[in-house]
Amino acid sequence: MASKGNPGDNRTKRSFALFIVVGLCCFFYLLGAWQKSGFGKGDSIAQEVTKSADCSVISNLNVETYHGNEMKKTNDLAENKVFQPCDDRFVDYTPCHDQTRAMTFPRENMNYRERHCPPGNEKLHCLIPAPKGYVTPFPWPKSRDFVPFANAPYKSLTVEKAIQNWIQYEGNVFRFPGGGTQFPHGADAYIDQLASVIPIKNGMVRTALDTGCGVASWGAYLFKRNVIAMSFAPRDSHEAQVQFALERGVPAIIGVLGTIKLPYPSRSFDMAHCSRCLIPWGGNSGKYMMEVDRVLRPGGYWVLSGPPINWKANYKSWQRPKDELEKEQRNIEETAKLLCWEKKYEKGETAIWRKTVNKSYFPERDSRVTLCESTNPDDVWYKEMEACVTPYPETDNADDVSGGDLKPFPKRLNDVPPRITSGSVPGITVDLFHEDNKLWQKHLNAYRRVNKIIDSGRYRNIMDMNAGLGSFAAAIESPKSWVMNVMPTIAKKDTLGVVFERCLIGIYHDWCEAFSTYPRTYDLIHANGLFSLYKDKCSYEDILLEMDRILRPEGMVIIRDNEKEIMKVKSIVSGMRWNTKMVDHEDGPLVTEKILFAVKQYWVAGENNSTSTRRYRN
Repeated sequence: MASKGNPGDNRTKRSFALFIVVGLCCFFYLLGAWQKSGFGKGDSIAQEVTKSADCSVISNLNVETYHGNEMKKTNDLAENKVFQPCDDRFVDYTPCHDQTRAMTFPRENMNYRERHCPPGNEKLHCLIPAPKGYVTPFPWPKSRDFVPFANAPYKSLTVEKAIQNWIQYEGNVFRFPGGGTQFPHGADAYIDQLASVIPIKNGMVRTALDTGCGVASWGAYLFKRNVIAMSFAPRDSHEAQVQFALERGVPAIIGVLGTIKLPYPSRSFDMAHCSRCLIPWGGNSGKYMMEVDRVLRPGGYWVLSGPPINWKANYKSWQRPKDELEKEQRNIEETAKLLCWEKKYEKGETAIWRKTVNKSYFPERDSRVTLCESTNPDDVWYKEMEACVTPYPETDNADDVSGGDLKPFPKRLNDVPPRITSGSVPGITVDLFHEDNKLWQKHLNAYRRVNKIIDSGRYRNIMDMNAGLGSFAAAIESPKSWVMNVMPTIAKKDTLGVVFERCLIGIYHDWCEAFSTYPRTYDLIHANGLFSLYKDKCSYEDILLEMDRILRPEGMVIIRDNEKEIMKVKSIVSGMRWNTKMVDHEDGPLVTEKILFAVKQYWVAGENNSTSTRRYRN
């Protein structure tokens, strides 16, 4: 008669076997995550290992169990479409800044360098390829100084700006020594000069605007001083300057001061800067300075470095007539006085003005001052720039800061913004602000359980396509990364001003159009409720193809939305060379909101346009 054995021994064996299985699952999951991080090699092997040991921490996802009928309708809409690669000539395609289309528009006031998007029948419905040899950018801060040549293979600036230390070509990389036209000896020394006047060290200057940024070395070197700069420059003869900035891990967009208003709310920036940016500040009745005044916070600083400052000593080297330069500087000085900016500094070719803190100093009786009639200074999307002065918000006392006092960074990040405490944003209360912060800490913790490297530095350039109060960006805030907080122009509540008051940066944009950036410029894209917002506005396909265009190979997408929209999105991206995983809400499967995680496959132009084993930079 066979012995039954000791039941306790069986339980021990079962427990040990379960422990081994769980241990192996976790090991393979971590191995796969490490390989996907961009710090390892042999990524195709890691993918196969991870597939065979799918140890998702959020399991038992079965949408049809709870909403079966609705999901069947969604899945029956159509067969999945497979998107083909675009022709290799589109490798750096920027739909709304296309050079050929630009030349059909007037050159007056830089109109032709502004956004001019293709009509629907001219939109591409294919996948933009990466250039041959594309590799993962270096991690920050190494990326500040080095960019792989294959990622942006344009050498013209290395010749044109050789003596100014903008950029140098060294073997298979570009090196950025940190110089600029006005600071050939390095951005650090130049920033030290500015910091002798502007309180950069104490955290009161956190957000900056760099107009005509070049390769954004000024913004790159401000990071270590806890200042984050929004840089912009046109796509012009200086090929790829904004592309270089983003490859370096510095916030930048393609843009210009032309005929339409800048895509930022009023009172956004603590500091604005122009280093030989070639913007005609003294022309157009002071319109460009008035637009800077609109986006500059009360008490903020404006830096002008280069012509026409100190023209008497430099007119010969600049090869410009003395009377022309004299008139230009006189016009700038007069406009600054009308705006009630106080000149704080002038030395060499650099001048610094400070904007007054409230309207009690404003010369309202001066007949030359025209106040803007618009009741909403943040209504700027495709709105024509005006030669008028944006009124200050009212204050109770003569010494109060118009718009409200702000704390220094990093306290400002989670302090209740003045736009909320003053009731300027209808429906947004102090309690709601605190609840939103807690909610996004919870959401981010859930993301970490699926992607443990989300805030490790693997993802430097991050975009939040529907930023709300900026709480996702606040939760993930780190010196290792930055977030472009996008406020959809059709959002029910415009809270981009709140985002800026939190020491964060962002921009207005309509996702029915292409974003003002080059392909492959973001490592991680986050979209919360975006597709529900746009479901009756434009094609999901167009939005997803634009996301694919601006996402780097093996970059990550996180889409949070209701189940029906997630399933539609999942159906489309199945033909876009994205690997996807749909998971339940962190509160469980009965919650109708779901999350779709996706990773863009690595593939490059040519090579039969198939996915291939990627190469890494270390």
